[in-house]
Order: sequence, then structure tokens, then C-alpha cells
Amino acid sequence: MFKQTLSLVAYAALVTSLGANTLTLEPIVVSASKTEQPLKNITANVDIITAEEIEERHYTTIAEALNTLSGISITSNGGVGQQDSIFIRGVDSKRVLVVIDGIRYNEPAGLFGAPLAQLSVDDIERIEVIKGAQSGIWGADASGGVVNIITKAPQKGLFARGSVEYGSFDTQKYSSTLSYKTDQGYIKLNANRFDTDGFSAFEAKNSSPNYGKRGDELGLERDGSTNNTYNIQTGLYLSGKDELNFSYKKIDANYDYDNSSSDNTTNVSSLNHAFKSVNYVHTSNSYKIKLYAQQSKFERTQNTFNAKSLVNEFGLQSNLNYTDNGDLVIGFDKQNFKHTNNGLKYQTEGVFISNTNVFGNWVFTESIRYDNNTQFDEKLTGKIGTKYRFSDDFSLSSNFGTAYNAPTLSNLSYTPTLKPESTQSFDATAEYKELKFTYFQNRISDMINYSFTPTFYYFNEDGESTFKGYEVSYQKTLFDNTHVNVNYTHLSAKNSTNQDLERRPKEQLGFGVDYYGFENLHLNLNGSYVGTRYDSVNQTGAQTGKYTLWNAVANYTINKTVKTYVKVDNLFDKYYQTVDGYATSPRAYYAGMEISF
Repeated sequence: MFKQTLSLVAYAALVTSLGANTLTLEPIVVSASKTEQPLKNITANVDIITAEEIEERHYTTIAEALNTLSGISITSNGGVGQQDSIFIRGVDSKRVLVVIDGIRYNEPAGLFGAPLAQLSVDDIERIEVIKGAQSGIWGADASGGVVNIITKAPQKGLFARGSVEYGSFDTQKYSSTLSYKTDQGYIKLNANRFDTDGFSAFEAKNSSPNYGKRGDELGLERDGSTNNTYNIQTGLYLSGKDELNFSYKKIDANYDYDNSSSDNTTNVSSLNHAFKSVNYVHTSNSYKIKLYAQQSKFERTQNTFNAKSLVNEFGLQSNLNYTDNGDLVIGFDKQNFKHTNNGLKYQTEGVFISNTNVFGNWVFTESIRYDNNTQFDEKLTGKIGTKYRFSDDFSLSSNFGTAYNAPTLSNLSYTPTLKPESTQSFDATAEYKELKFTYFQNRISDMINYSFTPTFYYFNEDGESTFKGYEVSYQKTLFDNTHVNVNYTHLSAKNSTNQDLERRPKEQLGFGVDYYGFENLHLNLNGSYVGTRYDSVNQTGAQTGKYTLWNAVANYTINKTVKTYVKVDNLFDKYYQTVDGYATSPRAYYAGMEISF
């Protein structure tokens, strides 16, 4: 699904309630180039999930929300809270940079990128997914793309919101937000709690005679999950042009887990992550300067294994509108990565320039970045993009970018001689009214892989791994009260020896229908089809694809203060696995209420 203004469901609701002739929509601005620009002036291939869609669909996790977009697939080692892996156009989590309000969420001591399963979906203004190589702007670890999450800004005056949800597996979800904003400054507090008894993360493998039976039928232990997330944001307006702000986020989570071969009653994992930032921002009519310091602190414990790591980042960024049709971003940053347990560390100093020009119907974007890393060779990456609008209804755009993905400190603890991967990406997009078609291709050289013989180690593959395919999306409002959307992705993901890579579906279809024909009631039916997918390389291992899922949501607005909803996940109780030996949810029911004033 591709959103150009508001979310699809919010757009349909507004059309219904206000009427097409009276509806005025402000264009969404996105920060794909680290500066806010109207979506129509963005050449990058960007998909957006807005707050309206999150609140109407009642997603439980960020991964669930991302899974609705074209070009994205998700695998999970069990239920909510278990390890999730995201694939953007076939490129996996380790090669996707996740940032929330500019703060890095990729774990230096980890092997799977950011802890997506533990990121709360509450209090989000929008999620931008920028596809393809993005190191020319964002630096290392953005070779597959960037998931850029922006939280909600405080509202003027006093604002409070609370929500509660209860459902299957004794699942309980609570969220609360309190904010206060004046001309002198603001403060916002947000707290979320998620708790579930869950279901067994392990289920019988595809080769077992018990395959198809759920954990309760096999007498397996339920693997529960608990997550407490706290946020505080505060800011002081020093003058009409100067702001000093601070943010702090804490994630405390625990979950039981199994391996893919058996049930386990003692495996417990806990996470204790903290993220903080301090920013000074000076804004003028034609430029903005931002000076920032931020820290990402990770602690992960699995039984007796403990991993602690740290990222300290300092930077200066200047955004300049040098003409009516020119935007320039110049930035410098310094990043210190440290694996606290074993003392491994390295440092990166980077400088980048990004420029956008609009000449009539043409849009041009260029970026270049230089990184000097104490562990690896110097890196020069960049990106160029262009878009031409033939009319308000029809446009063509294209992008070419380069990127690199640095080995994590955990990779280096096994194999100190590893070198970064290099990526080249290309995409071309045609948009006509509500129809969008994109062809994409990514090539990764020196891709990092692992082997168990003679002992476990990592290595850089010779040759190139290739990810290519196309995405199609379409959306349409029918009869003034019904909105339909559909997207399709076709993918070919090959390693350096031309073998199909594991856990990437060859094709994937997403769809949804929203109906607003009843007063104060919104009904939604959505789902997805996952095509051929194998659990191991070269089309071996279990077949984990070829299934269709349906979900349903009903939202009812009691008044301007109170809203209620019910939702049903896996409406037809489809049995499937995304990873061989790991369970997925059966049919599940949830009901909730939200109060705001």
C-alpha cells in the first residue's frame, strides 16, 4: 500500500464524512533525505504508514504494520515478542537501518539488526520505509533500506489519552499518554505495557507426523511475553528560533522461547534497552541548524548468555533552502560502537551532502557521503534520483544508490578479518493516478555468511548476491463509502552461486477493503497471500509458503472522546509456519477502548 496523503482508511473516512467536494488534504512531508519535503518532491521509493492507519487497524507490533507494505515480508520465531525478521525486497534485517526520532535501534552486539519485536507501535506519527541503498545519506547498515519512525509531537495545551485491550491468550495491552505544551516549552510522557500468556513458540516441523497440530493439542508449554516501554520528551523554547529538547526511552521486556527442534520449559530471554538524545535546534526562514548527542544502550540476556553494547553518536546538521526550488543538507557525525562484554569497539566519522532541486516538473536529488572507520577501509557512497511529473496524475521516477553494511561487533568477535559488504541498488517507478509500478534490483558484494565447519565462523562470500523483482500497488474509493487497496510483489533473491535464498517468498499479495456505510462504524477486512517460500537455501527444507490469511477489524466511535473496537486475526484459523518448527497464531480475538481529551 502506498500512501500519498493520509492513510487509506483515514482518507476514506474523511471522504465519507465531509464529501469529496469539501475535502481539503494537506500533503504529507517525509524526511527520506534527513529534511522534511513534500512527498511529491521525493524521488526515493518511499512507503508511509500514518498514525491514522495504525489506530484504525490496531496493529500489535511494528513488524505487523510493515508487513502490509509491498516489497516487505516478515518471519517470526513464534508469537508476539519472539524474534522477528524483516525482508525489504529480499534484503534481511541485518541490512536494514531502523531509527526512531533519529536514534539508531540496530544492536551492535546482535546478529539480527534492530529488536523489531520489542518496539511498541503506540504513539507513532508515521513510519517511513525508504527502500534501496541509503548509505549516501544514512551511513552504514542501510544497504537494504531505512525504517524511519517518527513519534507524535505534543499538542498545544493539556492532552491525555489512554487505551486498554484484552484478547486471546490472556493478552492485555495498556497505553497512556500525557502531554502539556505552551509557548515556553513542552513535556510528554508515554507508557505502554503488553502482557500475554502466548502459545508455544515451538511446533512440530513440516517433516513430523504431528505437523499441523497446535501447541495446546500437543500439550506444549505456552511461551509468554511481557513488554514495558516508557518514553519522556521535553523541550524548552529559548526564543522564537531556538529550541533545546531531550528524549529518553526505556524498553524492559521478557519472553519465554523455544528452539526449532523441541519445546523448552526453562528458556527465558530478557531485554533492557535505553535510548536518549539531546538536541539544540536553531531555525531561520531559510535554514535550520541542529546539534545533537544521542546514545543507544542495549542489554540482552538469554538464559546465562549476556550481551551488552553501546552506540554513542554526536553530530551537526544544517538544512538550507538556498533558492525557491533548492534544498541542501550538510551533516557531520561521529559514531562510537562498543561491545561492552568483550571490549571490541570501533569508531566512524562521516560527512554527507544531500541536494534536491525542483525545476518545473523535474525533481533531481543527489547525495554523497564519506565515512572514515577505525576498523575498516574508508567508504564513499552516494545516491542520485530523478522524477518527472507529466501531469498531476502521471509521473516517472528512478534512483541509483550505493551502500555498505559493516560487520557487527558480534561478527568480528568470531572473525576479526571480516570486511564490509558493498551494495548497489536501482529502481524505476511509474505512477498513474492510484496505480503504481516499481522495478527494483539490488546487488550485494562480499555478502557476510557463516559456516559450521571446521568450527563456527563468518566469512565474506565471493561474487554478488542479486535481489530483483517488481511491485504493483493500487487503491480506489468506490461508491463514496468503500475503499479497496491491493499490492503485489514478485521477487527473485539469489546468492553468489545463483541459488535461491531462504525464507523469501517468490510472490506476495496484500489486500484490504474498508467500508464506512454505517454511521460511526468502520469495518475493515484485510489479508495477505504468501507464495512459494523455502526454509533453506536452493529451494530445500520445508515449504513455508502458499497460504492466505484474513483479518477483520470493526471500529465504533461512541463520541469525540471514546472509541471502541474489536478485531479478529487469522479469521479462518489457517495453520501455517513462517519458519519451520516455529508456531504462528491461530484465530485470535481482541477488543479494546480508547479515551482521549
